[in-house]
Amino acid sequence: MKKLLLMTTALVVLASPTLAADLAARPYTKAPAPMMAAIYDWSGFYIGANGGGGWSHNTWDLVGGGREGSHDSSGGTIGGQFGYRWQMGPVVFGVEAQGNWADFTGDNVSALFATRNRTKTDAFGLFTGQVGYAFNNVLLYAKGGAAVTSNKYTITNAVTGAFLASNTDSRWGGVVGAGLEYGFAPNWSVGVEYDHLFMDRQTVSFGALGSDSIKQDVDLFTARLNYRFGGPTIAKY
Repeated sequence: MKKLLLMTTALVVLASPTLAADLAARPYTKAPAPMMAAIYDWSGFYIGANGGGGWSHNTWDLVGGGREGSHDSSGGTIGGQFGYRWQMGPVVFGVEAQGNWADFTGDNVSALFATRNRTKTDAFGLFTGQVGYAFNNVLLYAKGGAAVTSNKYTITNAVTGAFLASNTDSRWGGVVGAGLEYGFAPNWSVGVEYDHLFMDRQTVSFGALGSDSIKQDVDLFTARLNYRFGGPTIAKY
């Protein structure tokens, strides 16, 4: 029994250095860090330019005399915008002011007289709030608020083209719209937007020719380029 115990002790002593060396040879491997996901930050002030086209639908009704007719005034537009956005998770809120020069013109022959009625919208402004959803550097948003258009109305002789009367107005209404914006660099984005303006009716006087109640709606399609004054793209887990 004593001899067996001595042999067992000797085997343990011989094996211990080998076991220790084996344990020391195993390298320590650190667990891989979780991947970083790039998050585009839409927060901050921005300024930009836009351009595109549109048309206004104008219906002329002679006050006390019936409908004279309708026409679409179409053309191009160019302008600028500035605003502020703040982001809460994927949800983006914003406010924006936009001002544009426009050249939307059109006319029709009156159904009541031998005259031609012409409408030109030469400028408009939008003052809106926005709410959107960001898919990293892609932003989908809806907008709504107030709109103002600057218009000139002209009546000419339908046969000779001779000038008869004209007047101007600036009218206020509402606007709703939607857009898609893509951030192609940390502070730069491009996008497209559609807006519909509800400008309702306004009475316009033409002196001895009487007055018309003119209803107006406007549709706009624009491309936009924005520069944001804010931090670059951030990264988080």
